[in-house]
This record gives sequence, structure tokens and C-alpha cells, in this order.
Amino acid sequence: MFNKRVKIKELLAQEPNNQEVTIMGWVRTFRNNQFIALNDGSTNTNLQVVLELGKSDDDLLKRITTSAALKVTGTAIPSLGKGQKLEVKASSVEVLGDSDAEKYPLQPKKHSLEFLREIAHLRFRTNTFGSVFRVRHALAFAVHKFFNDKGFVYLHTPVITASDAEGAGEMFRVTTLPFDNPPRNEDGSINFKEDFFGKATNLTVSGQL
Repeated sequence: MFNKRVKIKELLAQEPNNQEVTIMGWVRTFRNNQFIALNDGSTNTNLQVVLELGKSDDDLLKRITTSAALKVTGTAIPSLGKGQKLEVKASSVEVLGDSDAEKYPLQPKKHSLEFLREIAHLRFRTNTFGSVFRVRHALAFAVHKFFNDKGFVYLHTPVITASDAEGAGEMFRVTTLPFDNPPRNEDGSINFKEDFFGKATNLTVSGQL
């Protein structure tokens, strides 16, 4: 399925010369039963897919809703619209995943940051967070490259520890013992020797070794 797929970012960088392409992504908008704005996450820029009027099945058109996942095969041609040099004239459209347009929360309109915070699993599909994450990626990559080029070794510090770093106070306990009836010592304290790590452990609150 994916071996012939072209990412939208790569396709938009090409010159249209009537080459046949296969693209996949989710629907941003669908206008006039003809124009699909498709995005696959490789860029914030949408790709316009054009359906030939009267050639698509009505049942298929009803399934092309906001956020529906599509596989489109067609021809990359020069675009007549403004702000884009190419578009794809679709020869076949396959719905890989349906989306209920009435229930899908990320509609094609402006949303507040407070609202996007409530749908964290979808907010990366917006241009705002798509841009933020790309900037964060570039900065993190540059920092890692800087230290790597100077011979430093990147490592992950422990995330489970028996120490209370910097007097952090309450910590998140990590245990395999039953909460309702843990084994106890003679003095009534919990017997952590029977736990997975053999002692009381918590999630660390510090990156220090």
C-alpha cells in the first residue's frame, strides 16, 4: 500500500509534468463535491485534489468528510488556482478511514488554544501546533547535533529511583504489589523485599544521576 506513496511535501517541491502519483492523508476541507484539501502531516501546506464532476459515486462523496483518511491516485498537473503550482487530478479515490463530520471536534475554523488543549491527540493537525512542533524539532536536533559533533554521548538518566531527589516531597510510587493487601513486615510496614525491585521505588523528579 505504501511503497508507491509520495509525501505531499515532496510532491509540492516537484514541477508538475503529468506524472502519476499516489498520495495519502486526511481531508482538511471538501468543497463543491469536487475540491479536496488533503494533508498528510509532512507539511502544513495542503494539496488540492480535484475530482471530475459527475464521475464519482454518490456514496463515495458522502464519505469524504473532514478528517476522513484517503488514498488518492491521479495525475499531477499545473494548478489554475492561486498560491499553488500543482494539483492532483484524481483518477481513483479510496477511503481508508471514515470520519463522522458531526462528531469530529477539529472543524475547519479557528479554534482557541484552550479548546485545543482539550484535544491534545488532534492538535498537531492544526497549523499552529504543526509549526510549534517543527520549531521544537529543529531546535532539539540542532542541540543534539552540536554536542554530538563535539564528541558528547547522549544518554537517558534513570526514571525510576529509590531516592527522593532534592527533597521533592510526594512522589509517584512504582510497585507490583497489590494496593489493597500488600505484604507487611512484623512492625506493620510494607515489605518491599517482595516487590519487583526489592525496595521502595518511585518515578524520579530529577534528571540528575
